[in-house]
Amino acid sequence: MKHRTPSRLLAILLAGLLAACAPTQQDGTPAKTQPRSDQAAPGRVAESETRPTAQAVAAAAGTLPTLSATTAPLASTAQPAPPALAKPAPQLAETMAANVARGKALEKKEARQEAGGRMAADRMSVAVQPQPAPYALAPMPPEARERYSPLADNPVKQVAEAPVSTFSIDVDTGSYSNVRRLLNAGQLPPADAVRVEELINYFPYDYPLPTDDRPFAVHSEMAPAPWNAERVLLRVGIKGQDVAKQALPPANVVFLVDVSGSMNSADKLPLLKSALKLLVTQMRAEDRISLVTYASGTRVILPPTPGTEKAGISAAIDALQAGGSTAGASGIQLAYAAAQQSFIKGGINRILLATDGDFNVGIADTRQLKSLIEEKRKSGISLSTLGFGTGNYNEAMMEQIADVGDGAYSYIDSLMEGHKVLVNELTSTLATIARDVKVQIEFNPAVVREYRLIGYENRQLAREDFNNDQVDAGDIGAGHTVTALYELTLAGSKSSVDPLRYAPQASAEGPLGNELGHLKLRYKQPGASTSQLIDFTLQRQAIKALDAASSEFRFASAVAAYGQLLRGGKYTGNWSYAEVRQLALANTGSDPYGYRGEFLRLIDLAAALGSKPGS
Repeated sequence: MKHRTPSRLLAILLAGLLAACAPTQQDGTPAKTQPRSDQAAPGRVAESETRPTAQAVAAAAGTLPTLSATTAPLASTAQPAPPALAKPAPQLAETMAANVARGKALEKKEARQEAGGRMAADRMSVAVQPQPAPYALAPMPPEARERYSPLADNPVKQVAEAPVSTFSIDVDTGSYSNVRRLLNAGQLPPADAVRVEELINYFPYDYPLPTDDRPFAVHSEMAPAPWNAERVLLRVGIKGQDVAKQALPPANVVFLVDVSGSMNSADKLPLLKSALKLLVTQMRAEDRISLVTYASGTRVILPPTPGTEKAGISAAIDALQAGGSTAGASGIQLAYAAAQQSFIKGGINRILLATDGDFNVGIADTRQLKSLIEEKRKSGISLSTLGFGTGNYNEAMMEQIADVGDGAYSYIDSLMEGHKVLVNELTSTLATIARDVKVQIEFNPAVVREYRLIGYENRQLAREDFNNDQVDAGDIGAGHTVTALYELTLAGSKSSVDPLRYAPQASAEGPLGNELGHLKLRYKQPGASTSQLIDFTLQRQAIKALDAASSEFRFASAVAAYGQLLRGGKYTGNWSYAEVRQLALANTGSDPYGYRGEFLRLIDLAAALGSKPGS
């Protein structure tokens, strides 16, 4: 705070006091002090005292306005006092009193002006003072733009009304690793993200290999459902012929990599590059690798390069940087052109599309992309998808374009998953041993009253599609295992739906009375256009007690129950995660890669996150 300026009255009195202390004569010598008779009278000043000039007063008081005419006698130049005359005391006292009164009035006025100035300054300070910052709010989470295809559970069907079930096999595993990613992040997956068949097929099963010249073997097993003893589970298991890595035909592989700005996070492009380099280490001299990228535009980064040039291929992958928009459709077209340029007749010709699926330039509609890829697959080039990232992940597109591209969909949530898909399961990922594999079961209404296919909701086919070789279906890779589970209600058991009153009743008597159903599969050899048929009957007496069923059957049943609970548990009754864990733990069997042990931890996570009351 600034010091206040002394008032005019104080300055005048001070100047007078200083002058009185040092009187001078006219010739400049100090004046002699004369005794005064009025020293005892307060307020009286001798006429002989030297008075200060107006300039001296102004200098003492600071820059002040000139005093009024009434105070002019006090501001006159110092003159020598008359030697014998002095002003009468009353007159001097009156003058001093008048001056004091005027000074007090002036001081009050000055105080009012000073107060007004302080108020104006305060108002100015308030006007320019910055407003206080609002309270800091917690940052909002980024908008979740992950996209999943709507999925409704397969309903219970009456054998009397619809005795035939037809579907395409599915070797995708992306739903399992995506669910794992969500659970590890502390979030229960949305129901549409859980495709139960992909959870079941994530695990390899110890099914017997084919013993004939067919590319795969088919096995069946039946036992009561763990969650409902009044139902029977039918498992259909397929085991593909395995092929050693060194026995694979030459491979022409095109890495199609999304390097748009949306890939600029640790779980996207950096993870993608590390995963692809794992595959590079498995390549042989006869294999060829190309690298195509897309962002705002498309570019061939690496022309077809022998698999032995691992350092150069890895360097090209390491140099990838994210930025720009996402012209995915243009990238797909360029990748097919690159694959066609280095096409190996009789070999493996495959595009691996690695992206988060967030296309925003050119063709972005999934239906249009599927049409594009359906046309391109006629060239003999397959397309598989590797999904990466969170937040804007378009899983709906990733799964569907892999299906029409005669490939498989995988989601890479960690480098360990990249190692599983691109190293441990390399032959399954690259080599196709059977194309357009379809399954059809006709149930015997005399033995089976109801059935429900667990999973495969988006793989359903019309009955007539089974014999139509123009209808696309799933492919089986070398060494793949595929599992499908049906929940059956046998005749004599309590049904979910009341039977029709006027429907004809089937009889269990006769030569077909012990047949539960007729299982058929169709497939094409790679490069063939005509399908081949496998078929056999399912016998009622093959049903075992659950404890007598194989460990692989019981573990697959536990995974099926887990997937259904994640989707809401519509058909699993009062079964809980604790019971799922107990069944899975007792049947982990051989687990060389630790997948089943990890599954137990995911059961614990789902139970802790509480998707079902009482679980």
